[in-house]
Amino acid sequence: MATTPELIHSYITAGLDCTHLEVEGDGQHFTAIIVSNAFAGKRLIQRHQLVYAALGDRMREEIHALSMKTLTPDEYQG
Repeated sequence: MATTPELIHSYITAGLDCTHLEVEGDGQHFTAIIVSNAFAGKRLIQRHQLVYAALGDRMREEIHALSMKTLTPDEYQG
């Protein structure tokens, strides 16, 4: 089964409480804007680790490239 932006969206929301999430991609390369209160007080690498944890093994097995912007709700509004 091909990986779709909708699948990645469902994977992320299942493992991370998001206030906003946009995922786009072509089946190989994906981009995501992820807004979550869980990112508050975290450095960029820590934010990405939260997303990778939500994706689990899918990051190695299904998703070849994911470029992401990880923002808190305050950062997203500003």
